[in-house]
Amino acid sequence: METNLFGYFRSRPDENGTVTDSYDVAITNVRIGLTNHVELSLVWQPYGFVRAREVNPVKVTHQSGIGRIDVRGKINLWGNDKFEKPGDTALALLPFVVLPTDRDNGISPQYVDPGLIVPYAIKLSDKFALGVNGALFYFREDATTSYHMEYLASASLSYEWNDKFGTYYEVAGRFHTQDPRGDVVVLGTGFTYKLRKDLQLDGGVNFGVTPASDRINPFVGLSARF
Repeated sequence: METNLFGYFRSRPDENGTVTDSYDVAITNVRIGLTNHVELSLVWQPYGFVRAREVNPVKVTHQSGIGRIDVRGKINLWGNDKFEKPGDTALALLPFVVLPTDRDNGISPQYVDPGLIVPYAIKLSDKFALGVNGALFYFREDATTSYHMEYLASASLSYEWNDKFGTYYEVAGRFHTQDPRGDVVVLGTGFTYKLRKDLQLDGGVNFGVTPASDRINPFVGLSARF
């Protein structure tokens, strides 16, 4: 079980000058191993809160409620039980579908959005590992837009300082969006810390580097294995 205990997003001004503050609480990913190579996961956002401030005229709106549910599968093609020595690699397929829970609360998406993620990892050394994700996302934002294909890509370099503490540095992008400000690119960094053998704390912050990106997104989470 992986839980984002708290996350905050501050947007850049959109084409109308509106700035949005978003708060996520306890987004939880429950991952269930079905076989040694296949897992099923359910991601649920139990609560979210959004505050939008328009500049002309000055107006503040608030929205809150239950967010989306993601249903995901993961099929490990190789590297599932062998990722310890330098040069080891792992590759998987991760199909998913995003389901709305409340189309009118401003937190949940309004439409069903399917996609596919292909995660790849390589052990560079005893301490360094590189993870690369590529994804296709069939997406519809609202009633004024139609379904279109978006592309996601990320690369993350992690370093294990010791058996408990690790850090990572990441770049991620979302491309072919219908946002008039262009594509989304963010830089992120964070840490992981093992509290116990099967309990891990993590936290980090993402910084947007393009006009369509959120300015900043700090978060803290907790993962437990049963």
